[in-house]
Amino acid sequence: MAGLPLAAVAFQLCLLASSSSALRPATTASESGGGSRAGRTAYHFQPAKDWQNGPMYYNGMYHFFYQYNPHGALWDIGNLSWGHSVSGDLVNWAALHTALDPTSPFDANGCWSGSATILPGGTPAILYTGIDANGEQVQNVAFPRNPADPLLREWDKPSRNPVIPLPADVPGDKFRDPSTAWLGHDGLWRVAVSAEVRGVASTLVYRSADFLRWERATTAPLHASRAAGMVECPDLFPVLERGDNAGLDASASGDGVRHVLKLSVMDTLQDYYMVGRYDDAADAFVPAEPERGDDVRAWRRLDYGHVYASKTFFDERHGRRVLWAWANESDSQADDVAKGWSGVQTFPRKLWLDEDGKQLRQWPVEEIETLRRKLVGLRRGTVLSAGGMNEIVGVAGSQADVEVEFKVPSLAGAEALDPNWLLDPQKLCGEKGASVPGGVGPFGLVVMASGDLREHTAVFFRVFRHHGRYRLLMCTDLTRSTTRAGVYKPPYGGFVDFDIDEHESINLRTLIDHSVVESFGAEGRMCITARVYPEHAETSNSHLFVFNNGTGTVEVSKLEAWELAAATVNAVGDDGLVVSQSKDESQP
Repeated sequence: MAGLPLAAVAFQLCLLASSSSALRPATTASESGGGSRAGRTAYHFQPAKDWQNGPMYYNGMYHFFYQYNPHGALWDIGNLSWGHSVSGDLVNWAALHTALDPTSPFDANGCWSGSATILPGGTPAILYTGIDANGEQVQNVAFPRNPADPLLREWDKPSRNPVIPLPADVPGDKFRDPSTAWLGHDGLWRVAVSAEVRGVASTLVYRSADFLRWERATTAPLHASRAAGMVECPDLFPVLERGDNAGLDASASGDGVRHVLKLSVMDTLQDYYMVGRYDDAADAFVPAEPERGDDVRAWRRLDYGHVYASKTFFDERHGRRVLWAWANESDSQADDVAKGWSGVQTFPRKLWLDEDGKQLRQWPVEEIETLRRKLVGLRRGTVLSAGGMNEIVGVAGSQADVEVEFKVPSLAGAEALDPNWLLDPQKLCGEKGASVPGGVGPFGLVVMASGDLREHTAVFFRVFRHHGRYRLLMCTDLTRSTTRAGVYKPPYGGFVDFDIDEHESINLRTLIDHSVVESFGAEGRMCITARVYPEHAETSNSHLFVFNNGTGTVEVSKLEAWELAAATVNAVGDDGLVVSQSKDESQP
C-alpha cells in the first residue's frame, strides 16, 4: 500500500437524519460477538460491527471516514463518531480507531457528516457538522495531529470551533453536511452546506481564505426549492464534456468542463443530480436541463435502487472520479440488533459524463478484477425463446460478477406504452414484473435464487413502443427475493436513456455479494442497487440464471460470470484491538 503516489482527494460522509421503514438500518453480526453472519458481505465495505453510513486519498493511501456508532447497531444521535479505515486499492481495508469522537462542547451530541479537503502544502482538513451542547447543528474543522503520518490516525479540533455557527435564519436542526471544498478563481475556498432558510430547502455557499474564518456568500443559494423538503449531502464536482471518462480535481473549471450538482432528498431518501455550468464569481449553478425545474425530485437519479448519501472524489492516482454510496438495510431494527451491525457501502464506481452531456455513467472500479477467481459462460449466440431460462453453473451464486450482452433481433412485438407509466416507472416495474410475460422482454438475470426458485431476485429489461420510438425499462424485482416476513421488498427501476433500436443490443452487469445486488445497465447509464435477504442463503447455495419471458426471442451474444474471492475487511479482535481480517469465503 505504500507504493501509491501522493494525491489529494476529498471524501464526504452524509448522515441519514431520520429513519424510515423504506430505508432503515440492518442485518448481521459483529465479528467479535455473537449473532448470525447471514447477509454479511464479502467484498463490499462495512465496519466489523455496529451502524455505519459514507470516503480521501492522501500520501499514497485511500482513507474512508464514515458515520459510525461504536456502541450499537442502530443510529444514535449522541454516539455518532467518525470511523476510519485505510486501503491501498479500494478493495481491501484495514480498520483504525475512530478519527473523531463527540468530546467537545461544539460536538457534544455527535460528530455528524462532513468532508475532507487537501490544503496547499498537502495538509488535509476535515469540515464536519457537530451537534453542540445546545442541540444545534454547527460546522467544525479538524486537522491531523501529525500530517506526516500516512495513516492520519489522530486528529485535533481547534478551540475556535465552530468555524461556521448556526445562521440566524436557519433552524437549529436544519444546517449540516459541509461538502468537499473547492477553490475559486479569486483564490478563496468555497464549501456548500445544506440548510433550510425560512422554510426553503437551500444549498448555501460559504467562502474562506484560510479554512478557519468562513463567511456566507451574499449571492443566492447554489440551489433552492420550496417543493422538495430538506435536502442533504450536497456534492458539486466538475466533469469533462464530450464523453471523456477522465476525472477532474474539484477546483477544475473553464472550457470543456461542466459541473454536476448532487443532492440527497430526505422526503424520498434518494440521490438526484443535474449537469450544468457553475460560475464561481456569482456562485451560481445553471442546469443544462432547466425543464426539469427547481424541484430536485424531477432531476436524474444516481441510482434507482436502495442508496442514499452518495459522495464522489477525484482519484489522482488513476485520473478518475469515484463514487461511493450508502446502501442501508431493508429489514427490521430488531434484526439489526440481533445481528449486531447495519449498513454497507456500494462498491466504488468510476463516474463520468455521457456523450449526450446530460447523464452520468457509472461502472465498478477496475480493482474488482483482482478478486476474480473462476470464469464460466454460455455459448456465444445462445438463443432464449419465450419462457427460456438457462442456469449459469460453476460459480458461487452469492459472490459473483456477471456481465451479459443481449441482442434483440426484433422490436416488432414491443408493447404500447401508457403515458401514465412515464410518471412512475418504479410502479410500472411492479405491475410488469419479471413473471409477467411481455412482447420484448422481460429478459435479464435471476440471481440469489433458491433451487426451487421460491426465492429469487430478477434484474431485467423490457421494451415499450411510444410515439413511433422505443423506450427501454430496467427493473430489479424483489417481490420474491425472500420468504422472510418484515422485509421491505419493493420493485426498483426507471427508463434508460438509451436507443435500443439503434444499438440492437444492450448489456447488463450485476455484482452479487450475499445481501447486496448492484446492477449496471446500458454500459452504466442506469444503476440499481438492492438489499436482499433470502432465507435459503443461510443453509444452501444460491443459483444464477439468464432468462427471457417475452414472446420474441433474445440472443445472448456474450456472457461472463466470475466467481469473486473475499476481500480483506475490517474486523475487531477479541482483545478489542482493531485489526484487518480476510473474510472466510465458506461463510454465507
